Amino acid sequence: MTAHAPLAPEFALIARHFRPLAGQGGLNLTDDAALLTPPPGRELVLSADAMVAGVHFLPEDPPETIGRKLLRVNLSDLAAMGADPLAYLMTVALPRGMPDAWLEGFVAGLALDQAEFALQVLGGDTVSTPGPVTLSLTILGTVQPGQALRRSGARPGDELWVSGTIGDGALGLRAARGEIPDPDGYLAGRYRLPTPRIALGQALRGIATACMDVSDGLVQDLGHLARASGCGAVLHAGLVPHSRQAAGADPALLLTGGDDYELLFAARPGTVPTEISQNMAATRIGHFSHGPSDVLVLDQAGQPMALSRQGWSHF
Repeated sequence: MTAHAPLAPEFALIARHFRPLAGQGGLNLTDDAALLTPPPGRELVLSADAMVAGVHFLPEDPPETIGRKLLRVNLSDLAAMGADPLAYLMTVALPRGMPDAWLEGFVAGLALDQAEFALQVLGGDTVSTPGPVTLSLTILGTVQPGQALRRSGARPGDELWVSGTIGDGALGLRAARGEIPDPDGYLAGRYRLPTPRIALGQALRGIATACMDVSDGLVQDLGHLARASGCGAVLHAGLVPHSRQAAGADPALLLTGGDDYELLFAARPGTVPTEISQNMAATRIGHFSHGPSDVLVLDQAGQPMALSRQGWSHF
């Protein structure tokens, strides 16, 4: 009988936890790279995001939601380009001695969202770190040639729209820390488990002139959209949609807090159909203007709002 050498700890971890997530292109996670054939007549859309414990999620958050949030913030980038999800690569840096139960929960969360959003893992890397848990994911999607939504297409006169409600993510972080009441857990849930607007992004193909997701704060991300498009933007704070759980919160925090992962998009006047404005909860909140690529935020009385910051900074 031939004796087989035991797997090295890294490969044993991959076989035990991540191999069940792999699809055909992942080659059972036994090769150095994956093989992927894009669907015929489609362009690839690629994006990458990282999450660090204590920065992008709380160390005590349930591992199931950490796995799902990692996947969902990347899916939100695909949504912003109107793409269909396809697959992903992932790098996981874990402190030595990380309990198997944490990994089991993390992988269970990934499996749930792989099934919900119809995609597969192709491979990646697992390493140890003396620092906090650090996670990085590169996502792949597809879109018909010429149909990808871009940040650079808004023009003066275009309407400004946003999906869902704004400010729940920032409030949710405070709720998860126990700093504000959250009796039904809604706000903490919005922070821990954002909803990528995949269907809306797909519906906006051929309608939106520019699009991006709101991750670093509505005002700051609108500035990115305006600069990429080479025009100004006027945001009416009184039109920005908020959940009932956000009632009474600081308006500046809601506009600049980040972690919403809603879609912010431009469209020519009168071109957004009812299916999007009502069935997909999109709200018109302003317009694009001639002049410098600045964001003018107006309060309920139509007066400029003074904001101490525009949004979240990564550095």
